[in-house]
Amino acid sequence: MDIAVILAAGMGTRMQSKLIKVLHPILGKPMVQWSIDTAAEAGFRSLVVVGNQEDKVRTALSDANVSFARQSIPKGTGHAVQCALQELKNLNAKRVLVFFGDTPLFRPETLQKLKGFHLEHRFDVTFVTATVEDAGSYGRLIRDEQGRAKKIVEASNATLEELAVCEINTGAAMFEMAWLEKHLPNFLTHPPKDEVYLTDALELAAQEGKAGAMILEDATEADGVNNRIDLAKATRILQNRIVKQHMLNGVSFADPSSVTVEPSVVISQDSWIDRGVVLKGTTHVATNVSIGAYSVLEDTVVDESVKIDSHSNLKGAKVGYASSVGPFARLREGSHLESNTKVGNFVEMKKTTLGKGAKASHLSYLGDAKVGQNANIGAGTITCNYDGYNKHMTVIDDGAFIGSNTALVAPVHIEEGAVVGAGSVITQNVPSNSISITRAPQEIFEQAAVRFRGKAKQIKQTKAKDN
Repeated sequence: MDIAVILAAGMGTRMQSKLIKVLHPILGKPMVQWSIDTAAEAGFRSLVVVGNQEDKVRTALSDANVSFARQSIPKGTGHAVQCALQELKNLNAKRVLVFFGDTPLFRPETLQKLKGFHLEHRFDVTFVTATVEDAGSYGRLIRDEQGRAKKIVEASNATLEELAVCEINTGAAMFEMAWLEKHLPNFLTHPPKDEVYLTDALELAAQEGKAGAMILEDATEADGVNNRIDLAKATRILQNRIVKQHMLNGVSFADPSSVTVEPSVVISQDSWIDRGVVLKGTTHVATNVSIGAYSVLEDTVVDESVKIDSHSNLKGAKVGYASSVGPFARLREGSHLESNTKVGNFVEMKKTTLGKGAKASHLSYLGDAKVGQNANIGAGTITCNYDGYNKHMTVIDDGAFIGSNTALVAPVHIEEGAVVGAGSVITQNVPSNSISITRAPQEIFEQAAVRFRGKAKQIKQTKAKDN
């Protein structure tokens, strides 16, 4: 079995956070999950080396189908892999990929290419390198006169000639398990920190003619996340990849750089995504859908030919075929719009089904309700679903008409074809095809406005004299 050992034990103090670095989120999932998912796509099962905040890391990855090894004391990358050796044996590892939980930019294709390079040349040890203009404090990959990988030298130990080398160690490497079992337990520690360097493996394998180094085509894949600036940069790169793939699949974006689309989101062809849209979680957008500017959809299913206008917020909702939502609408968990429905501006729904052809065009709250086909919900209507202790259902049957500014006090049932007059407070069921109105009778007092204004004027004049 091919195993990826993902190093995730370090705290990452440069993040200036109480949360371990590898658990900082990138587009909806922990940073280390990106390394795990990339390894899985390349055909590797992951073994995560934990240390700092071990319980939090294990909990965050409880559904990730990974194994764990513990590095109780941080003593270098070589020591971290030493801590994983027994679990690697338990997993019957044949080939071992080692890379970091804070390098989320590696592509699956790159890891597959590394494996192919490693196998083609029958190496025991293969490191991934990159060429850069300024190698800075990175370890240098030193080659012999024939261009063969010879050793990796840390910058602090390099000669002036070695410091001029621009090929650097990225930290990712592949090993034959048999070689690791034989040699890794015997690695020596390095002063002044008494750490075990995994990079020593290259020089040792080179002496046996079994070492190699594969140069990355895109050096940015190996960029690690050390601080919040790096985190933002990695997020943007990963987001660009996701959006680019959606565009290649037939999705249009008004401003690709302005949107957030998490990796678990599905968008079908011929859909239109306006600027500032946020698509999160398990959101699934069917074909020919339009999503207006600055709308947010999370864990939401959108059927074909739906139009979602700007600034709408949908979470845990289902929107049926050819329906329209917004602008400024909010669909909360459990909201279900059947086909050809309309939810207009400033309408909020929660655990409510809107039947085929039904409308709630503006300024309404529908909570814990079932609305039938072709029903009409007037502006200002609310379902009073909470009595201070429990939630209750409101049922509005097919073809019912609810007038503006109506309060439906649940539990209540408005039957098929019934009409509720505007301004009503409904506390009892309304029978089919009935009209229900609960409002005080209107009274008219002729010329009373003249008397009212006159009296108001006298009061104002009196107050002015007193002052």
